[in-house]
Amino acid sequence: MPRRMADRTDPAPYPRRPTMPARPPSAPNPSSIPVPDATPTTRQAFLSVKDAAEYLGLSPHTLYVWRHRRNGPPSFRMGPRGRVMYRIETLDSWIREQEQADSRSNTALSPLDSASPKGSYYSTSA
Repeated sequence: MPRRMADRTDPAPYPRRPTMPARPPSAPNPSSIPVPDATPTTRQAFLSVKDAAEYLGLSPHTLYVWRHRRNGPPSFRMGPRGRVMYRIETLDSWIREQEQADSRSNTALSPLDSASPKGSYYSTSA
């Protein structure tokens, strides 16, 4: 006759996990200890591809394609694993260059502000 679970007398099929000793009441709660940022200037100075893409409002794939084609913002490899990184100040200057190269934000490049060339097909005199 098979035994029912309530009639079991043998030990559990697996050992119980040991319990952790209780923390003494005087010890501070680990979540309440303020942790200083690890090198805050390094965190703010360099961005990974993912972070740079988020900073620029692009996808990481776009940055990888631009890097492969040697377009886009300047980047470099850092560390033993050769991670692609971007400097924030370089991203900002690249953005300014893009703004200056666009005729809509650079009035000096606007075709509407320039005088019409002499002998134009679309002459205004009749």
